[in-house]
Amino acid sequence: MRERFEYWLVLALVRPLGWVPRLLARQVANLLAWAAYALLTRLRRVGERNLELAFPESDPFTKVQLLRGVYRHLGWQLVEFCRMRRYTPVNTRDWIRTEGVEHYLEAKLSSYYHSLMGHPMGMVIRRLDNRLLDAYVNGIRCLHGNRVLHKDDFARGLLTAMRAGEAVGILMDTNMRPPQGVFVNFFGRPACTASGLARVALKTGAAVLPGFMLWEPAEKRYVLHFGPELLFEQSGDAEADALAATQQCAAATEDWIRRYPDQWLWIHRRWKTRPAGEAGLY
Repeated sequence: MRERFEYWLVLALVRPLGWVPRLLARQVANLLAWAAYALLTRLRRVGERNLELAFPESDPFTKVQLLRGVYRHLGWQLVEFCRMRRYTPVNTRDWIRTEGVEHYLEAKLSSYYHSLMGHPMGMVIRRLDNRLLDAYVNGIRCLHGNRVLHKDDFARGLLTAMRAGEAVGILMDTNMRPPQGVFVNFFGRPACTASGLARVALKTGAAVLPGFMLWEPAEKRYVLHFGPELLFEQSGDAEADALAATQQCAAATEDWIRRYPDQWLWIHRRWKTRPAGEAGLY
């Protein structure tokens, strides 16, 4: 019963935001974002703690403004999610653009927008707890040929995609646990990070590129940025090479977060998993 209630509640929110003018939808999303910021105190405390860990030199006012910006951008992303069923190459032309797409075309990495433009991919995702919402969200993800690879079947799905010469998108900025994750430096602190991407890339020779969809205030539109291929060295020590390659991925992610700090999910407990014997940070 609860699962169905949550599903219909989300649909009641999603459908109107998908059809009203974008500016009005964003204003509604801003109100929802401020309400979430004020009412969801546990998530806000996580965000405040993460900002203390990542930017200890910043003053409290700056951190508050940054965290509020995170909620605002989450609201705007909700608006875009609600409109995705109506996305076409034509009506997104002035709203989304790519930068560094030549890197993608060379290595064949893509995203939701690239599936819309004719370059579908596989995406490694975590199942939502609500099965109905999980099916709904995945239906939108796969509208233009994308397919999902579930996190609990990560290795098999990724290797299958690699053998087929397919592109796969993987989130590298979420908390993991050993043995799926290894500890690398992230904002000056050990963070348990998925090492599967590095291991598969080192084994298969698959190209790895950083990709980020970001709101560019000066342009007033989203830009899908693709960086150049990350080149992983092989010394013959598989574990050391996987650790070094995972560190490269984490460093590339951190670099982009520092450029757009209000567009990263600071309310995620990124440093939850700690090395053995180290006290928790939350």
